Amino acid sequence: MAGPPITELSTRARDIFRLVVEGYLDTGQAVGSKTLAGAGGLNLSPASIRSVLHELEGLGLLAAPHTSAGRMPTEQGLRLFVDGMMQVAQPSVEERAAIERHVTQPGPIEAALAAASAVLSDLSACAGVVMVPRREPRLAQLQLVPLSATRALAVLVGLDGGVENRVIDLPGGVAPSVLEQASNYLTAQLSGRTLSEAVQAIGAEIASGRTALDSASRDLVERGLAVWSEDAARRPVLIVRGQANLLDDGALTDLERVRMLLDDLESKQSVADLLDAAREAEATRIFIGAENRLFALSGSSVIASPYRDGEGRVVGVVGVIGPTRLNYARVVPMVDFTAQSLGKLIG
Repeated sequence: MAGPPITELSTRARDIFRLVVEGYLDTGQAVGSKTLAGAGGLNLSPASIRSVLHELEGLGLLAAPHTSAGRMPTEQGLRLFVDGMMQVAQPSVEERAAIERHVTQPGPIEAALAAASAVLSDLSACAGVVMVPRREPRLAQLQLVPLSATRALAVLVGLDGGVENRVIDLPGGVAPSVLEQASNYLTAQLSGRTLSEAVQAIGAEIASGRTALDSASRDLVERGLAVWSEDAARRPVLIVRGQANLLDDGALTDLERVRMLLDDLESKQSVADLLDAAREAEATRIFIGAENRLFALSGSSVIASPYRDGEGRVVGVVGVIGPTRLNYARVVPMVDFTAQSLGKLIG
């Protein structure tokens, strides 16, 4: 059930609601009327505050835990606060420097993504997650180089100059001329294409019988493509760092929720599918509790932002996963800044 627009709340109700949410996000504890009366600025008696708290509870924005006379925001209340009341703070100079220092370290892109996930985890005290870019470079050639009578090296060269090697098994008695024929055919067919485009085109040509390759060469072509296709399928789609941050002192009172959250994080493909929902967003997205099916039972929040390459295309998603009691105003711009830093690196 959707909550009322923030504009439908009275000024008094908005002030009390904001104090309850901010107090809960700061301490993790329910906030009572006596605490609110002592906060200053309300000029209301505890009885009047209790009346407003009861009204906000009736609207589904606050709830009263069984163990406390105070109130805490519901997931519906948190959504209203995040969308209508939250004042976002910019990352501090120290936080921006830490993010840029980790992201711009020399090395392969996967190392920078892992570093981005780790620094977000450290700064937010949550689990940091980064979706690996779905990079499909254009290819220049694929060469099969004999290593022994039963093994060959498949050398894949990209148009960007990148080179990767994989070892493939050969049937016995393959002549060097067969390797050469297969290499020439592969290079001619995949040049300028992505691997997935090449696999589809070559597969269709072989199946239709249009190729002049003999059976031995066709076998080598299929082996060479298979090792690369299998390798691409096995590459991780998600990097997760900092799961231990979820086991803080507060977790001791909610061990079942944390256990379910850790179980959810083990399903990396499911987490990647969730983050994929943020790929088309123009800005950082926030999923609170049951708003996403994956973390509905563990009552966790996800803050995620897409990052883009130099041409503005979304190539991945970066974010954090943690309890609903997050400092959203601080973490949201931190995630956004990390996405911008990754975009500059990849661009």
